[in-house]
Amino acid sequence: MKAPPPLPTKDGVGPSCVALPPGPWLTISDFLIDRFPAVTTATWHARMQQRELVDEHGVAVTPQQPYRAGIRLYYYRAIPDEPRLPFDEVVLFQDELLVVADKPHFLPVTPGGKHLQETLLVRLKRRLGIDTLAPLHRLDRETAGVVVFAVQPDTRGAYQALFTQRQVTKHYEAIAPWRPELSFPLTHRSRLVQDDHFLRMCEVPGEPNAETLIEVLEVQGDRARYRLTPLTGRTHQLRVHCAALGMAIVGDRMYPTLLPADTDDHDQPLQLLARSISFIDPISSERRGFGSSRQLALLPNLQGFKQPS
Repeated sequence: MKAPPPLPTKDGVGPSCVALPPGPWLTISDFLIDRFPAVTTATWHARMQQRELVDEHGVAVTPQQPYRAGIRLYYYRAIPDEPRLPFDEVVLFQDELLVVADKPHFLPVTPGGKHLQETLLVRLKRRLGIDTLAPLHRLDRETAGVVVFAVQPDTRGAYQALFTQRQVTKHYEAIAPWRPELSFPLTHRSRLVQDDHFLRMCEVPGEPNAETLIEVLEVQGDRARYRLTPLTGRTHQLRVHCAALGMAIVGDRMYPTLLPADTDDHDQPLQLLARSISFIDPISSERRGFGSSRQLALLPNLQGFKQPS
C-alpha cells in the first residue's frame, strides 16, 4: 500500500509535492523562490515557521537549509482571494465505497491553475470529511452533471478499471441547433488529436479513435435536445463531434471558435449535461445507476440552466 504523504489534508486540500532537481541553488529557499516566483519569500518563510513545508520524512524545512537534489518537499498550495462560485453541488449518493455528486457548471472537478478551494473534490472533502475521496472519471469544468468518487484507496483501482475497460455506460444531454438534414440516430466516428492550441482537440484524417452515438430527444424551433452516448472517452469528444456536424453545443466557448479566457458568463453556461452513469459494481456485484437532477432549457428565451430544487 502506498504510504500517506507526510502532511495531512488541510481544509479539504492535500499537500502538493515537488522533487528537487540538480541545480545551482545554495539553499532550499533559493530554489523555491526561483521555481515559484508568484509566491513571496515571506510566504515561504511563514510556511516553514508553521511547519507546513516538510521533506518526505516529515522533517520541517528551515529557511537556510542547504539544497540537496533528489529529496521531495511537501507543502500546501494556496490561492489568495479565490472567488466563490455561486452554484452548489448536490450529493446524490453516499456509502462506504462511493460518493456521487451532481456538479454545477463552471466548477472544476479537481484543483488546477486558478482553482483550488472552488473545485468539486475540495468542496466534497470539506463537506463530508473524507480525505481519501478521489474522482473516478473526469468532467469538463464547463459541463454539469454526475461525477463518481471512490472513498477507499484500496478499492479505487477496481472502479477505475471499469472506466479504462469501457464497462461504464454514460449518457449526456446537449442543446444544439436542429439539423433536420441529418439522419438520426447517427454514430459519428473520427480521429481526435491535440489542436495547435493546447486547450483544444481537433479532428484529423486517419483511423478513428473517438465514437459518439447521437439521438434526438426533442425539437423546438431551430434547437434540439440531443442524447449523446460516448462509446470512447477522448478529451472534449462530445463538443468536437457536435461542432463537426454543424451543431455546436449552445454556450460552447471553445468549439468551433475559441473565445478569450476568463470571460465566463454564468447566465450562459455550456448546454451539456452528464445525465446518467451506470455500471456493475466490482466490489458488491450490484448494478449501480445514478442520474442528474439538473435540467437544460431548450428554448433560448428561458434561463439557460435550472438548478435542482
